[in-house]
Amino acid sequence: MAKDPYRYFRIEARELLDQLGSGVLDLEKGVTDAGLPLRLLRYAHTLKGAARVVKQREIAELAHALEAALAPHRDGSLPVGRQSVDDFLGLLDAISARLAQLPTPEAAQAAAPEPEAWVPMMMRTDAAEVDGLLEGLSEIGSELAGLRHSVVSVERVRDLAASIVDQLAALRGGGLVGAGHETRIAKLRSVSEQMHSLVAAAERGLGAGVERVDRELRQARDTAERLRLSPAASLFSTLERTARDAAHSLGKRVSFETSGGDVRLDAQVLDTVRSALIQVVRNAVAHGIETEVERQIAGKPAVGRLSLEVERRGYRVTFRCSDDGHGVDLDAVRRAVQRTGTPAHSTQQLSAADLLAMLLKGGITTSSNVTELAGRGIGLDVVREAMQQLGGDVVADTAPGIGTTIELRVPVSLALLDVLTVEVDGQRAAIPLEAVRRTLRIAPHDVARSPEGDAIVHEGILIPLVRLGLGTPRNGKRQSPPRTMPAVIVTAAGATTAVSVDNLHGTETVVLRPLPALVPADAIVSGTHLDADGNPCIVLDPAVLATTRAPQLAVAAATPAPHPILIIDDSLTTRMLESSILESAGFAVELAASGEEALDMARRNHYALFLVDIEMPGMDGFGFIERTRADPALREVPCILVTSRDSQEDRRRGEAAGACAHIVKNEFDQVEFLERVSGLVHP
Repeated sequence: MAKDPYRYFRIEARELLDQLGSGVLDLEKGVTDAGLPLRLLRYAHTLKGAARVVKQREIAELAHALEAALAPHRDGSLPVGRQSVDDFLGLLDAISARLAQLPTPEAAQAAAPEPEAWVPMMMRTDAAEVDGLLEGLSEIGSELAGLRHSVVSVERVRDLAASIVDQLAALRGGGLVGAGHETRIAKLRSVSEQMHSLVAAAERGLGAGVERVDRELRQARDTAERLRLSPAASLFSTLERTARDAAHSLGKRVSFETSGGDVRLDAQVLDTVRSALIQVVRNAVAHGIETEVERQIAGKPAVGRLSLEVERRGYRVTFRCSDDGHGVDLDAVRRAVQRTGTPAHSTQQLSAADLLAMLLKGGITTSSNVTELAGRGIGLDVVREAMQQLGGDVVADTAPGIGTTIELRVPVSLALLDVLTVEVDGQRAAIPLEAVRRTLRIAPHDVARSPEGDAIVHEGILIPLVRLGLGTPRNGKRQSPPRTMPAVIVTAAGATTAVSVDNLHGTETVVLRPLPALVPADAIVSGTHLDADGNPCIVLDPAVLATTRAPQLAVAAATPAPHPILIIDDSLTTRMLESSILESAGFAVELAASGEEALDMARRNHYALFLVDIEMPGMDGFGFIERTRADPALREVPCILVTSRDSQEDRRRGEAAGACAHIVKNEFDQVEFLERVSGLVHP
């Protein structure tokens, strides 16, 4: 089947028409939303631009007409009459009719169109489903870790079977078995040998099977993680076509250059950034790049240059769009600001930075004529809204006669990252590889000590040496300093620091994830990633690491409990985060994914404390506490509810069941949590 050249345009146009239709009806109803007319203008503006890209001029003209009809109602001061609403809906119906007339894939195949020069974004992956898949794979990884323990048990059984065979042989060889028992001993030895052979075969099969499943599981998890990620290069063809079409419509010539296309990040982030960058590119061509004649007069090449650089720093990505045009006409911006009602004497006092900030806020335009590319000041509204949606920001810089640069800086929920994995105090952490200059081993005589701290000489320069602290070691004791220690030279934010660690574990590529809201982490932690077993590991922020004299993540050490603490939660992330906090404080921890599993573990082992979630499949947290309070052997073990539920009814029910405390996840305080745990296990 032939490609549908309008596939993505149909999807985007339908979504925009739905939003426009719903918004117009809200206008007729008199919905009190001051921002509604402005949103409708942006939707129409976006639809117009998308239609122009796929060369649907009729749809673009209808969207432009809709934009013009909506413009008088922009500030919400002009009432929207019924006739106006009828006109809006009529234009939407006309656009919908044109959309329905677009050629089908079969018709496109019959017409044999030229290869597509532009393929719009974006693969609309269901992020929730991918996250659910990753959660399931992590759970399987945890179960696989348990199977590895089973392999060890099978090995032990094999050794015992071999020991029985050896002991029987020794008894027989030593003449300690009577003649009447020879036959029985021989049969017993035969059975023991068979058991040894069967167990050895089972061990080989189980061990090989576990390794195969582990290998396939890692590959599946890597693939699933990458489903959420798309290369930034997937934006480039769209933006290049946008720049080309805009330049042609204005009689200009523009070259489009890109870099950083290998940066991979969440496809949904790219989808939102795309709409903002389209507006930035159009503005650069319409307002920045001069005509060929103007450029020749200014001594510039006839072809204007437009570039897009994508750069990732930790969990933020910067999209930097630069042109070599004449720069922003700040006097024109002043006049545009004055047209909004600002007194002339006030605008004269505004600096260049102030004027650029006002321009980026949207709602003003420096164009004297209204065209399909510029004139209403709506394009930057689209940019601002996209940044608000992503929690990012936009900044601009301009130089007269040289050009303008606009940066979109957005945080990302996921990003692919090359890291160096290190170990400190028995725990692993990752340092972004882009900030690692080199690794080396340091002897005690290499360290210069002073009241300001330790330092070493690196490349002829004295740089700080800091010890990376990740909490109390899991065995409760720190090892004696080795004769030499590994260190990582980290450069970021204009600073260079040597960071000493216990071990280096090599480089790998990981998927950077943001920290969950319930984790009050030090500023040195920029996010997490999942290790080979599916356990969360921290990723360090190199900028903080390089500029901090003594970075420490340690929490106050607690006296180890006589028995481990059992964490009961069906969420792998919650289990691992609580476990990490407790183990960093010196507690031994065991994990259960359900109330039934926890009850079975509690009856076979001794625990100092139960940390229980309420909402779990099967037996919930209330049921688990009630069952343990009714068991004479378990009733003295304290229970804490750690849950997202915070109603008074839940608190009363937990207290009635026998819970000692009720901790709400979204109000989680690490210090208070450890104090409460310590108070219960060390009363």
